[in-house]
Amino acid sequence: MDYVIRPVRADEWRSVKELRLAALQDPAAPVAFLETYEESVKRADEAWRERTVNASEDGAGEVRQFVAEAPDGSWAGSVTVLVEGPDVEMRFGEPASVNQGHLVAVFVRPEARGAGVADALFRAAVEWAWSLEKPRLERVRLYVHENNPRAAAFYRRFGFVPTGESVAMPGDPSARELEYEVERP
Repeated sequence: MDYVIRPVRADEWRSVKELRLAALQDPAAPVAFLETYEESVKRADEAWRERTVNASEDGAGEVRQFVAEAPDGSWAGSVTVLVEGPDVEMRFGEPASVNQGHLVAVFVRPEARGAGVADALFRAAVEWAWSLEKPRLERVRLYVHENNPRAAAFYRRFGFVPTGESVAMPGDPSARELEYEVERP
């Protein structure tokens, strides 16, 4: 694998925007993401800048976005870690009873799939989560749509296990998002 896995930099908002819009056009997007391409493309550049600064290596530490950068500088994929805890307002899912990481916005471009990019992104994200001292995270979780077996299989292969918890899919209460976790070793 010839990709460098690293946190985004504060000034890379255009690349963050481009990758997110590509992800939202992927055929799996309706079961993989909570927003649509149409919603995201309307977001102002200032919102993209703020999102990127907050998730960058220089950000406040409550969010970190990792990207897989190819030798030519293009981005092949991304994953974001949200830091959650009992005193933090939840962005999605059930409230946390412990300090935890929450992996979101997982995407690898089709041409890079099967090359180990997702594994490398997950390793970086989970290692970063375990490296935090304040707050010390006890687990890392994620949600996967019940109709996304390919993603669920990857998460299980990586070591995530179903918790048995689920939440209704925003906008479609008949569909479920299943919670998976990996506990601190």
